[in-house]
Amino acid sequence: MSARAQIGVTGLAVMGRNLARNFARNGFTVAVHNRSYARTESLVAEHGDEGDFVPSESVADFVASLERPRKVVVMVKAGAPTDAVIDELVPLLEEGDIVLDAGNAHFPDTIRREKALAAKGLHFVGTGVSGGEEGALNGPSIMPGGTAESYESLGPILEKISAHVDGVPCCTHVGPDGAGHFVKMVHNGIEYADMQLIAEAYDLLRHGLGASASEIGDIFAEWNTGDLESFLVEITADVLRHQDAATGQAFVDIVLDQAEQKGTGRWTVQNGLDLGVPITGIAEATFARSLSGSVPQREAAAALPAHTAGWEVKDREAFVEDVRQALYASKVVAYSQGFDQIAAASAEYGWDVDRGAMARIWRGGCIIRARFLDRITEAYERDANLPLLIADEYFADAVSAGLASWRRIVAGAAQAGIPTPAFSSSLAYYDAVRAPRLPAALVQAQRDFFGAHTYRRTDRDGTFHTDWSGDRTEAEA
Repeated sequence: MSARAQIGVTGLAVMGRNLARNFARNGFTVAVHNRSYARTESLVAEHGDEGDFVPSESVADFVASLERPRKVVVMVKAGAPTDAVIDELVPLLEEGDIVLDAGNAHFPDTIRREKALAAKGLHFVGTGVSGGEEGALNGPSIMPGGTAESYESLGPILEKISAHVDGVPCCTHVGPDGAGHFVKMVHNGIEYADMQLIAEAYDLLRHGLGASASEIGDIFAEWNTGDLESFLVEITADVLRHQDAATGQAFVDIVLDQAEQKGTGRWTVQNGLDLGVPITGIAEATFARSLSGSVPQREAAAALPAHTAGWEVKDREAFVEDVRQALYASKVVAYSQGFDQIAAASAEYGWDVDRGAMARIWRGGCIIRARFLDRITEAYERDANLPLLIADEYFADAVSAGLASWRRIVAGAAQAGIPTPAFSSSLAYYDAVRAPRLPAALVQAQRDFFGAHTYRRTDRDGTFHTDWSGDRTEAEA
């Protein structure tokens, strides 16, 4: 088979199929392969008029159809299936060839694979791709890791097929080895928090106003014309206005209230613990999904007393504005925590990730695309080493303007017995991070008491231990 394809895609389920079509639509000759050849044939039969496809039945023919250096996009299920495809490809590749994993791989797996392939003279590029099936087809946000050398070859292709905002591609080289998949993982963690916050805002409006799902959909549609403009707010309005064809009820009311997850949120929280980064909003959103599926526990708790106070909303417009302000402030905290996590990992792994560039490539194509990502980009342009996003002047002012609303909503929800784990934890984080002194001093004293873990003092340098079980004298440790 003649080597004429500029890029290849193996794994032609919905995402891989749409990526292959995106490459072809943008003028690239695309080699396509799937374990089941029927799926390859189906792609060419249904979409062959969109561009130049080179179908192959075997992996050997697929690899042979690619120009050097070969660029192979692997789009299969994360974990063992990805390893199996890589193991099949590697013996057929030559030094300098590039394997791009576009699935939702766990970044430690990407680090391992990159090291193993580098030893064979191959480039392995773990790449985050966000935007779902529509983004894959029409322009996703793309987060490639790997070597700078591999990006020289891949970059022009990936940038061309990515989403563009103001003429700027939503794709950039994130950093070496696992950086691309790490950033995509944190993106998904922020997505978890964003979705939970929106769900809590909906629940507050439902309880506080007694409004129908459709009426709340109209509120979200209005919010989508202002600072909260985003893909997730936009689709929320659509979902809430949708009626179930079978029952005529609001669609949201016939969906079982048990949210599922594929693992990226859990990975984000686990890594936050490993790095010691307090991503409390992301964690609460992840645990909220777990709690929703804890059916035996929820059934056992159904009869527990509530002792709630009624929430009488006297001014509808003021209440809606309070919820909007609380949602915006909480979203800022979620993004701020996510960018803190990226900074910590970048330092830990030596990735040198540009946080402003991450905000820029998330402005289009991806699930968390939002108007205020422009503001985040600007914040990191003002100070690339910004220690805390919510301390940037724009975001400090924005959160300050909504602080009274945020407090009213969290306090009112607690009194009324409406669970707002993401709203509440985000406000608690804000108050903790700005506090001049925290009760951690007592925690550290307790640790020294029972475990001789030592402590530091406010009035002089050094590390100390008190002889708690003896005469309680203090000694320098």
